[in-house]
Amino acid sequence: MAVPGRRNGMLDEDEEEQDALFQEEEEEEDDDVNELLETESDTPPHLRDLASASELGDVDALRRAIDNLSGSIDEPVEDGDTALHLVCLYGYLPCVQLLLEKGASLEVKDQDGAIPLHDACASGFTEIVEVLINSTSNPEAVKRMLESVDVEGDTPLHHAARGEHEDVIGLLLAAGASPTKTNLYGKAPSELADPNTEARRILEAAANAM
Repeated sequence: MAVPGRRNGMLDEDEEEQDALFQEEEEEEDDDVNELLETESDTPPHLRDLASASELGDVDALRRAIDNLSGSIDEPVEDGDTALHLVCLYGYLPCVQLLLEKGASLEVKDQDGAIPLHDACASGFTEIVEVLINSTSNPEAVKRMLESVDVEGDTPLHHAARGEHEDVIGLLLAAGASPTKTNLYGKAPSELADPNTEARRILEAAANAM
């Protein structure tokens, strides 16, 4: 015998609450899908394969994307970042090497004024920093990279200092980076590392030696 107010053993009120919960979850899923589609739509169609391969660090897919590329390898693929910016940021060394072999620019800037070296230094990828610095035999090009500043006036050394990446700091200093250059807020690289850290000690010693 049916019980008034119940269906399948569930009160109408409880069922309504569950329906509302299901609807809310579906709306959240739709929002996630829409956000993903919106992100993809921000990348020009002819650059989507390049962007995807760069984000995933898939060197074979990246090679195919470059071979089939109809535009420039230095075009922004996501949020103003070029493919080289992305692979430096995520630490995909083989992809960095491939892009450099294919002629990607070392000095192209993203929407924040950063070059790929900024991203590699911020993430602390020592091998990538070394590859970027050694990929040109032109001393002036290396100097420009080391002195390049983003919209906040930060050099690659500022980024390495903020992350307290000691090996990267050592590489940059050995290549000629200035430990005394200040950013727009008047901060030298050493001031961005926490006190009593090895990174700060290295930077202060380099500054005092000048």
